Amino acid sequence: MRILILHRVTDKMIRHATGIDHAAHDVTYVGPADRLATLPTGLRCTLIERPDTGDLTEEVLAAVAGLPPFDMVLALSEFDLIAGARVRAALGVPGDSEEDIRPWRDKVVMKSMVAAAGLRVPRYLSLTEALEAGPDGLPWSGETVLKPLDGAAAMNVTIHPTPAEALAAVRESGVPEGTEPAGFEVEEFVTGPIIHVDGMLIDGKPMAVQASRYVGTCLGYAEGTPLGSVQIELTPELSRWTLDCLAAVNITTSLFHLEGIETPEGVVFLEVGARFGGADVVDTFELATGVHLPSRYLQLVTGGVSAEELTWPEADGSRYGWFCWPSHKLGAEYCRIEGEAPFRESPLVHRWSQRPEDEPIKTVLSYADTDIPLAGVVGPGDSAELDRFLSDAFATIRVTPVTPAEPADTEPAG
Repeated sequence: MRILILHRVTDKMIRHATGIDHAAHDVTYVGPADRLATLPTGLRCTLIERPDTGDLTEEVLAAVAGLPPFDMVLALSEFDLIAGARVRAALGVPGDSEEDIRPWRDKVVMKSMVAAAGLRVPRYLSLTEALEAGPDGLPWSGETVLKPLDGAAAMNVTIHPTPAEALAAVRESGVPEGTEPAGFEVEEFVTGPIIHVDGMLIDGKPMAVQASRYVGTCLGYAEGTPLGSVQIELTPELSRWTLDCLAAVNITTSLFHLEGIETPEGVVFLEVGARFGGADVVDTFELATGVHLPSRYLQLVTGGVSAEELTWPEADGSRYGWFCWPSHKLGAEYCRIEGEAPFRESPLVHRWSQRPEDEPIKTVLSYADTDIPLAGVVGPGDSAELDRFLSDAFATIRVTPVTPAEPADTEPAG
């Protein structure tokens, strides 16, 4: 086949060469220069750099203009799913359409489908409907979340004490620049720990599944505080809830990342994506189960192995966790990390990635350990001790901005 890949996620996470037989297929990668640079050297493929300054769909179509037809278009990043569908439509390539993907990207559509399946979701309205109804027309009265319909990583998400204050904030200040009110929703804030369930389905059958509980929140990370998660038991009840949620939004053969809120009455659906989880979810999943989700999925969809031939190791019950510190709110390209020594030296640490003071960090939101001040993986251990490690680290370690020292003048005198 001729395969086109919208390349955004680093090869370290995807392992393209493991998942795709590059000798059997003609593979073209289109992506920004820094992402293309992560692919293995000597790989038989075509690399096309895109500027990464404009519309993704337009950049990809311009990059492949004049090339022979493609048989498959792959877009594994959450940020690229819609663009991937639009590229398929423009090039006449079979695969998931924009309408197929909508329940996995539009939070109003996904919640309506999950609710129709009889599962509990936060009460919600599109922002357009909410503005028309007014605060008295919303079916809840407490804390209210304003979020993009297709948002990721909790970007542009805000929480307000009441529906009236949420709508007043929109009327007074509008929505963030570059967005439109029609692209937002409001929903009731449901209190409780947030879990995520990750894995892979084939024809609706779970092949590998792992549950985890967040330490911190994605919104907190977007606002500048550390985040992590710890693997927990996948109970029969949680497994059933997971499959019911996935079936409700027509995820059948896919990777998935599902989030819910634990309440005394049971788990409340939060959101779902037909993709792998971010940060170090992929690494901790592989450590616990022996399954590397992205490359295993690529093997399946590119015909490298049939569903019947895929192997699924037997998990030994080990549990792991991951953590990361954001840099996008520091206001500087360099940082100082303090208080980390006792945690770095803990026997629970599986991997520790720390930026030295003279190495720049990214000033945009990222979960990648190559971009941020501090990240890592802990385990194996039981869920309680891993949770305690992360909670103590988050309360103790300090990351502060610094200005790098000017280089010494080495010019000879006179």
